[in-house]
This record gives sequence, C-alpha cells and structure tokens, in this order.
Amino acid sequence: MKTQNIITVKPQGYCGGVLKAIEIAKKTRIQYPDQKITILGNLVHNQYVKKALQSYSIDTIENKNKTRYELLDEINEGIVIFTAHGVSPKVYEKAKEKGLILVDASCPFVLQTQKIVKQYLDEDYTIFYIGKNKHPEAESIYTMSKNVYLIEPKKEIPNIDTNKIFVTNQTTMSIYELKDTFDQIKQLYPSAIFHDEICNATRVRQQAILDLENVDCLIVVGDPTSNNTQKLVDIGKKAGIPDVLSIQTVEDIDKKDFEPYSTIAITSGASTPTYLTNQVKDYLSQDIEKPKIRIQEIL
Repeated sequence: MKTQNIITVKPQGYCGGVLKAIEIAKKTRIQYPDQKITILGNLVHNQYVKKALQSYSIDTIENKNKTRYELLDEINEGIVIFTAHGVSPKVYEKAKEKGLILVDASCPFVLQTQKIVKQYLDEDYTIFYIGKNKHPEAESIYTMSKNVYLIEPKKEIPNIDTNKIFVTNQTTMSIYELKDTFDQIKQLYPSAIFHDEICNATRVRQQAILDLENVDCLIVVGDPTSNNTQKLVDIGKKAGIPDVLSIQTVEDIDKKDFEPYSTIAITSGASTPTYLTNQVKDYLSQDIEKPKIRIQEIL
C-alpha cells in the first residue's frame, strides 16, 4: 500500500474575530433567556455555524439581494446581533430608532478599518475601498458615504479629479490581489495614501499555504460564501499546488479519490469549525468509515 502523508496546515480555522462573535451570540442567549434574538445576516460565513446557533434559538435572516440596512426592516422586536463583518453607522441608527436591543459582534479589525475611513472622510478625502461587492464587510464601508468608491480587483479604477485619495481594503483579500490593485492605483494616483488592512489572521493563513513544499493536493475546508476561504483556494493555485479542492465538509469527499496523492495538505477558512476540519483529516488519515456530522458538536 502506498504511504501517504497528511499535513495539517497551521494556523487555520477560527480566527479571533469569529471566536469572539460566536461567544457574544452564546452569551447573549444566556443574558436574555426569553428574548427573541435575531442575527442581521450570517454571524460568520458558515452554514453549519448558522445551524448550530439555531439550536440556541438564535435566528438568522439573510438575503443576498438586500443590504443590511434593508434587511433590518424584517426585525421588529427583541435583540439584533450585528455580525462579525460590521455594519455602517446608518444601520446602527435605524436599529436604535426601531427600539431594538443592539448587540455588536463586529470583528475589532473591521471596526479599525471603519474608524480609519471615517477619519479620512472627515478630512475631505475620497476613499478607494478594495473589496468584494455585496460582501457585508465591504458594504459596511462603501455605504458610509458617496465619497467611498468600491474597487474590485481586476476591474477599472475610477477617474476622480482630486489629489486627496485614501486607499484601503477589506480584511480578507488575497495578498496578491491587493498588491496588484495597489500598484494599479499608484500608477494613476501617485500621491494617494495607502493603508493595507488585510488582517493578520488572513495573512498568516495565506502565507502558510505559500510555505508548503512537495504537496500534490491541498484541501480547503470552508463555506462557499466565505471570502477568506475562497482566497485560500486562490493562493493554493497561485502557489502551484497541482490539485486544490474546496469542500464544505467530509461529506463532499471519497477516500478512494485521494489514493494517487503522496502528500495532502488540509487547511480551512477563518469561519470553519475545527470539528469539521478534523473530520476530514481523521477520515483520510485513519482506517475509519466516513463520520457523520453532529450539529451539537459544532460550537
């Protein structure tokens, strides 16, 4: 039988912001045992976390065709939890006006970006914000002001008649995408001020993949809606790993399909429960049947 090496890429899985958001949601249920609790959008981008939160009687409303501001119309009582991705000041004000109890689970790094953008807006700068359209983190920034322009990688840079331009970004962008977009903007606006806001959790997870050697297959465990998960897939391909697979859970794979590989590396997005990643690792590295997912083990 062929010897196979299974590598667990480190670091991987939950980042500090995700852990904080989940802990806040669980504590909110303890603090308000009888109140209706609704999360404004997915707390983090993982459907299994969403299912696990439902077991705490914490509901989630999500509609990719609506902004957080519009989605708030569907919450009329109890407690609203703002997700790890942050919300714009307008959403805060609207929730207060509706008489809701506000709980903020925003990632500290997202709040930091919002604060910096506001400072430069107050100084009459035009903001170029590099991010993904309709992503809740990006939305929390580009809806702050008409002077914030969303810049998507590989798309056209706006032509603005001003020398006061501040450039920053979504925290979960690819380090390659960001560098390329920064370079594009520098050519057009040499006097622009640049501020790299890729969070450390995103950066070290991407770098850990770039540091892999002699790997012929990379498995990235995570939700398809998770931007940081998809960027790990992109980085794996950029690193030249022959086969890069994006899966949600162990249910998406068959052990037999991996027999040709000598070295398999497994990583996961920052919103992926460790429980789900461990199931994939155990299934591939041990002589066991495919494990069943138990929602009560997720959180």
